Amino acid sequence: QVQLVESGGGLVQAGASLRLSCAASGRTISSYAMGWFRQAPGKEREFVAVISWSGRNTYYANSVKGRFTISRDNAKNTVYLQMNSLKPEDTAVYYCAADLFGQGLTVVAGYDYWGQGTQVTVSS
Repeated sequence: QVQLVESGGGLVQAGASLRLSCAASGRTISSYAMGWFRQAPGKEREFVAVISWSGRNTYYANSVKGRFTISRDNAKNTVYLQMNSLKPEDTAVYYCAADLFGQGLTVVAGYDYWGQGTQVTVSS
């Protein structure tokens, strides 16, 4: 079992930055790809970013490319999402997820463990 706990969300103005953290416990996540997803009210959960187990490979949704950066510290069993130049359309609950079998990438159903989410609200 892997427990994931997100933190770092909040209410900010457009143009501001936030850094989300996802702390894992129960087992090490150093061999797993990790993803960030988000879900806005009334919308489906959507892919934001993914990072390989080593951290060498990353992939982003077009909507966040150039503004968000995913990273990880395997020694701390933690994954991060640095969000810059935030826009009102980034408002959502942000979730981190662990991909144990390499089937995730951008697909929600491909991830095996999920956190409870952290709310990010960007005002205009």
